[in-house]
Amino acid sequence: MNRLALRALSCCVLMSLALAGGVQAQSAPVAPSLPDFTGIVQKNAPSVVHVEAKYSGKKASKGKSAGRGAPDAPDEDDPQMEMFRRFFGMPAMPSPDEQQHTSLGSGFIISNDGYILTNNHVVEGADTVTVRLQDRRTLTAKVIGSDPQYDIALLKVDAKAGLPAVSIGDSRALKPGQWVLAIGSPFGFDYTVTQGIVSAVGRNLGSQDQPYTSFIQTDVPINRGNSGGPLFDLQGRVVGVNSQIYSNTGGYQGVAFSIPIDVAMNVVKQIKEKGYVSRGVLGVMVQAVTDDVAKAFNIDSGSGAAVTQVTPGSGAEKAGLRPGDVILAYNGQSITQSADLPPLVGQTPPGSKATVQILRDGKKQDVSVTVGEMPRDKSATLASNDANKPAAHASASALGLAVQDLDGDARQQLGLKAGEGVGISGINGSPAARAGLQPGDVILMVNQKKVGSVAAFREATKDIKPGDTVLLLVRHGDQSGFVGLTVPNGKQDE
Repeated sequence: MNRLALRALSCCVLMSLALAGGVQAQSAPVAPSLPDFTGIVQKNAPSVVHVEAKYSGKKASKGKSAGRGAPDAPDEDDPQMEMFRRFFGMPAMPSPDEQQHTSLGSGFIISNDGYILTNNHVVEGADTVTVRLQDRRTLTAKVIGSDPQYDIALLKVDAKAGLPAVSIGDSRALKPGQWVLAIGSPFGFDYTVTQGIVSAVGRNLGSQDQPYTSFIQTDVPINRGNSGGPLFDLQGRVVGVNSQIYSNTGGYQGVAFSIPIDVAMNVVKQIKEKGYVSRGVLGVMVQAVTDDVAKAFNIDSGSGAAVTQVTPGSGAEKAGLRPGDVILAYNGQSITQSADLPPLVGQTPPGSKATVQILRDGKKQDVSVTVGEMPRDKSATLASNDANKPAAHASASALGLAVQDLDGDARQQLGLKAGEGVGISGINGSPAARAGLQPGDVILMVNQKKVGSVAAFREATKDIKPGDTVLLLVRHGDQSGFVGLTVPNGKQDE
């Protein structure tokens, strides 16, 4: 091949490569640019404050945790960090001998006349509370009111000149994947800005301390001292109050939780109007619809909340709700899991009507319930069960348990009426043992039929056979719950 031919071939190759590169360049997607948060920060940073609460002596630790399966928080002198911890923002834990305790957190101004929002756990029980503004002014704050269950506190400072306030957004409009950012004082570093996305909304942590809050979950880096600070959307509006993290170490590990601003502002409104926060109550206790419970109810889906107890005299009882009903929706909002129900009921104004969709005997129906008011001093009390006195016994070996009649004293201790329930006197097989049943528990229903004697229990279980799933309503202390026991095929492992 001569030089001319080689030169021509080279030109063809280069042209082909250029064309290929051009086609590739045209087909390559343009990567979207990351949002610029500078405008949001410049506008809103003056509305964020550093909160400092001081205590005489040692602040008591309530041992609260905020997640299903999470251990209780240790005392403040305990070196072990809790899994779900509230972050007080303390640079270092004080020794037991220290007479002064200081808790650091964040907050934000919600009105020009000096109202400030933060977390209850930042200021709870404090002797004095001060806030530091961006211009370095330090003002004494008064705790106007707070609510531990929502973990919200409302502060007030004297504002001779109008203070810069944030814009309040709509947390109900948030969707997973949206950008959000936080401004706060992690570890005492004022006006630290972090960003991330919404990971989930309506996240209920299954906490006994905060059963009425459905959190916003984000991956925004949050640490101790961010508590009470604002969570902003891309429009610069506050959509949440940063409250908790999930961590094995006490530091940020990619999972953070914020209280929806709609919930927080409802708390503010009630504190200003009434001085306290009221919550709605149906008058039922519910549990998750597990696979065994769903099978026993003969339903395909495990969604909903199974009613295990109905409070006498409550709106639920007056409306005809009963144990064994499965709540599928509340005021048109689907109940995917039992933890979805308390936040919806809690935010319903007491005295109003609520439409509850239930599944009963395989059929859906709507029930109108008048919502009551949760007692402000409501506390759970556990009743002991004395089922060890001589009584008639019966055995259901296929289920792996033995039962006995209850006497009047035992029923009185449990708050049961005459003819309600049979006591479990022994566990002798794997189905009951695997389900966690214990001697002293009380069986109230078998396959949604009430049992009040050994004879009734024997009649209700006489036809069970291998492979069947039997649904028991079991009382443990003052708590009732459904338990599904599946009879093994073949010889039982006893």
